[in-house]
Amino acid sequence: MSDLVIWTVIVFLGIGTYLIRFSFLGFLGDRELPPWLLQHLRYVGVAVLPALVAPMILWTDGPGSAIDPVQLVAAMAGFAAGWRFGVIPALVVGMGTLYAVSALFA
Repeated sequence: MSDLVIWTVIVFLGIGTYLIRFSFLGFLGDRELPPWLLQHLRYVGVAVLPALVAPMILWTDGPGSAIDPVQLVAAMAGFAAGWRFGVIPALVVGMGTLYAVSALFA
C-alpha cells in the first residue's frame, strides 16, 4: 500500500473514533442520565474485563493451544482475592502470584 492510502486510513479512523466518543461526551455530557441506564452502565466493566482476560489465560498462543498452568493459578488467586476483597487486591494478588509461581517454575 502506498503512504497516501495508509495515512488516509489513519485519518479516517481518527475521525471515526473522535465522533464515537463525542457522541457520548458532547451530546450527553451535561445531561442527567436515567437511573435505569446508570444501573446498567455499572456492569460494563464487569463484563468487559473477563472478556479481555479469559482468552489470554485459556489460549496463550491462540485457539487450540495448551492452557498455561502458571497463568491459570494466578487467575484463580486473583479471582478469589477479587471475590473477597475487591479490584485492587485482586490485581495485586493475581500479579504477585503470577510472578511468584513463574519464578518457582523458571
